[in-house]
Amino acid sequence: MVLPALTAEAIEIGATPPDWRSAVRLAGLVLTRAGAAKPEYADEMVRMIEEHGPYVVIAPGLALAHARPGPAVLADGLAIVTLAEPVNFGHPHNDPVSVVLAIAIKSADTHLAAIAQLANVFNDSNAIEALTAATSAAEVQEIMGGTE
Repeated sequence: MVLPALTAEAIEIGATPPDWRSAVRLAGLVLTRAGAAKPEYADEMVRMIEEHGPYVVIAPGLALAHARPGPAVLADGLAIVTLAEPVNFGHPHNDPVSVVLAIAIKSADTHLAAIAQLANVFNDSNAIEALTAATSAAEVQEIMGGTE
């Protein structure tokens, strides 16, 4: 599977949410803005974290928010929100989070493959720091592999 294109509309730089729920909802709003999800997808991502804990904080400073494929997903999509002030998700080792990635995938068959492929971007140990420091959508796109 090829990751969904990362358009400029799917990137928010230097956001200031007061807490992790607001950060995840903002990432969902960005997915909606990019045409990948309905607004309720953001609530589904928050619900997943409330039910299963902060498992989405997959590396120091990085959260990969997602929910299951369903009617709230309109198209495969990827969004990135960088935070001016990091927020805590309650993860014992990887808090605070300064980059929230959100992914929406229509098919259950490709959902895990997309998440695995996305995780590979972060094999580069400098990627999270570079995303945090990015000041433009073009910089974020370049760090993420030049999608779109």
